[in-house]
Amino acid sequence: MDLTKQSLDKDLEKLVHVEAATRKTASGVRSHGIAFLFLGITAIIASIYSGVTSDAVLVVVAAILGGYMALNIGANDVANNVGPAVGSFALSLTGAILIAAVFEAAGAIIAGGDVVKTISKGIIDPSMVKDNSVFIWAMMAALISSAVWVNIATFIGAPVSTTHAVVGGVMGAGIAAVGFQLVNWSTMAAIAASWVISPLLGGVIAAAFLAFIKVNLIYQPDKIAAARRWVPLLVAIMAGAFGCYLSIKGFKRVWRPDAAMVALVGITIFFAVWAVMRPLIRRQSEGMENRNQSLRTLFRIPLICSAALLSFAHGANDVANAIGPLAAILHSAQFGDIATKVTIPVWVMLIGAFGISLGLFLYGPKLIRMVGAQITKMNPMRAYCVALSAAITVIIASWLGLPVSSTHIAVGAVFGVGFFREYYTKHSKRRRAMVRPRRPLDENGNRQLGPEEMRHRKLVRRAHFLTIVAAWVITVPATALLSAGVFFALSFIE
Repeated sequence: MDLTKQSLDKDLEKLVHVEAATRKTASGVRSHGIAFLFLGITAIIASIYSGVTSDAVLVVVAAILGGYMALNIGANDVANNVGPAVGSFALSLTGAILIAAVFEAAGAIIAGGDVVKTISKGIIDPSMVKDNSVFIWAMMAALISSAVWVNIATFIGAPVSTTHAVVGGVMGAGIAAVGFQLVNWSTMAAIAASWVISPLLGGVIAAAFLAFIKVNLIYQPDKIAAARRWVPLLVAIMAGAFGCYLSIKGFKRVWRPDAAMVALVGITIFFAVWAVMRPLIRRQSEGMENRNQSLRTLFRIPLICSAALLSFAHGANDVANAIGPLAAILHSAQFGDIATKVTIPVWVMLIGAFGISLGLFLYGPKLIRMVGAQITKMNPMRAYCVALSAAITVIIASWLGLPVSSTHIAVGAVFGVGFFREYYTKHSKRRRAMVRPRRPLDENGNRQLGPEEMRHRKLVRRAHFLTIVAAWVITVPATALLSAGVFFALSFIE
């Protein structure tokens, strides 16, 4: 009788797995179907509104590729903005996708601007490209290679910089079309340096804020009193930083304030938010228990706001990665010349904005889970440190003139939080003194580890760390080689 029950249980378990696999497959087919429908609509819109007659087919194909790139940006890049909030349970996955989709589209449409540089980051000199058709094929190759690479990275679960993918694509196609002399190698060296600068800055700043929170809030005897003192200040710092961040990056295509104006915006927002948050946090904390869960509750709404603001700024900036090459192709087909800056038609901007949001809906959850939960464990305070680090790092880098990647910053901040937790768990006397009376449970409700177990405890998954770093390093060379190959193939077809 027992054997029969076991066999039945196993058969039922197999059926459950088959049903789950079937649902997953059906979901994938549905997502692909919606994506293809979007690309079909993109082609129809391009054929109607492009105003091009002689090279209409090229423009339609370029629009499809631009839409494909936008889908991949949504699937990969946006995860960095909302992943930590989801991993900390401050936001549900559905809520995060809705917020990010709305604010990504808003950032692209409102602050994406009317003019976009067609040559990403000035890495090649378009004046050296004498043939208009060669330039069009080069931009097509750049779009194809960067979109395919980001698609591959999303498939393997590696958040990569879509800007670096476009940079590599433009560089590879440019070299194939004209030669190595076309590339601005000093700019390329600065971009290569950002592979190290971005994650290190993001990680150090995130770790520094987490250290402050641990010392001044988490491991304090009276956590509520500490929260009333420090949480308004921390939220005000975040608000001021995001004020500066949006002034520098979020609205840079429609408004370019000088350093003094940016500082004034940040300081004004800081004091305004601090004045509002002091009584608000005091009222919110009344009756709360003296435990870490109460602190996490206080950080939830600021964290949701940060996810929305990061998404807005990302939409304003990275929509150009999808539509920049498309805009260049459209301009060349319309006017027969090559321009470094072109006006973006509304229909092109809408393709980029809607494509990013749709890509997030259809394919974003995988990378959101990776960034938010699979690298290291998140809670609202750690996620807050990641979001704040992303804003502050971009501000510092902009003032210093350093080229940085928002993807590398955010993921570097996640790694910084995880590695700092490892260090603090092993070496902090304050932590040991605070958690020892509560054994056998730690701050997260888990069994408190012994000294030998603690010494070997790893809080960052090394496999994900190595995969992501490897993907970062090879993004530019991989897309460059792929783009050069695609350019030669397109030239042969022509």
